[in-house]
Amino acid sequence: MRLVGIEIGGTKLQIGVGDENGGLYLLKRGKVERWWQSSEILDWVIKTTKEILSSLDPLEKPSAIGIGFGGPVDSNKGSVLTSHQIAGWQGYPLKRRFEEEFSLPVIVANDANSSGWAEYVCGAGKGTRNFFYMNIGSGIGGALVIDGKLYDGQGYGAGEIGHTYVPDWTRNELGAFDKLENICSGWNIEKRLKTEGYVPKDSLMYKKGGGYPESFTCKLLAECAREGDSFAVAELDRVSKSLSIAISNVITLFNPEKIALGGGVSLMGDVLIERIKEKVDEIVFGPFKNKYEILPCALGEQVVLVGAILLASDLVKDGQK
Repeated sequence: MRLVGIEIGGTKLQIGVGDENGGLYLLKRGKVERWWQSSEILDWVIKTTKEILSSLDPLEKPSAIGIGFGGPVDSNKGSVLTSHQIAGWQGYPLKRRFEEEFSLPVIVANDANSSGWAEYVCGAGKGTRNFFYMNIGSGIGGALVIDGKLYDGQGYGAGEIGHTYVPDWTRNELGAFDKLENICSGWNIEKRLKTEGYVPKDSLMYKKGGGYPESFTCKLLAECAREGDSFAVAELDRVSKSLSIAISNVITLFNPEKIALGGGVSLMGDVLIERIKEKVDEIVFGPFKNKYEILPCALGEQVVLVGAILLASDLVKDGQK
């Protein structure tokens, strides 16, 4: 069975053709230009999808299309609720538009749910019964798999760990708190680093970044922390503590066997993930200690695309029952 997977993100676009096992045979990538809104993204995605389909052998006509969208969606209607990054998406009937364009069944999912399902079926969560996926990138999202099924709440999403609240150590205010995403997403970490005066001039980051805060990134922060820079170490300790509070709450409420961390910030690797493991172990609900595993995701940059293809496959199978 051939299936089309589409990733529509705030910065990245991907379209692929694969099979019901999540295998990819054809992949096309695009980049969202800074001035693009929803209409420009749609134009590129529809045009590129048509080009891909026209290149296929007629015997390889896809059975369905899966879309992983970078924002909250109404999965019952297949419409976008909103986008926190790109204007023009609010209320957009994505499922209907693609069904009209391609005369194929279409399923629309939040990109975190798409990624989480991919990691559960053929990635870091394979073999578990209860699994949690957390994306730490430009934003922070999550996906819950309960008893082998992707949990979507009332149909508007669930597992939105980035929109849970944690103590806000970025403000000098007793009792301050904020959304985890506003403190620990890649965009917000780098926004702090690039703020004049936030990183002390004697930090190794200045030397490695050529003396310009504009060059300070999460990757550079991790590199300097590995080399023992006191500011970088302290900053990563603060970030990992906030992430650990949110993850510990998920474990306490849901008790998954595995928690997989994905997204650009997670690419810091052990310098971040080991800190998270240590801090979660300190604060998680006592009886659940040593009954979970925190690990990096396995599927890399194609994770949303693979998940969209797998969800499209499930759509076809459900329709055949």
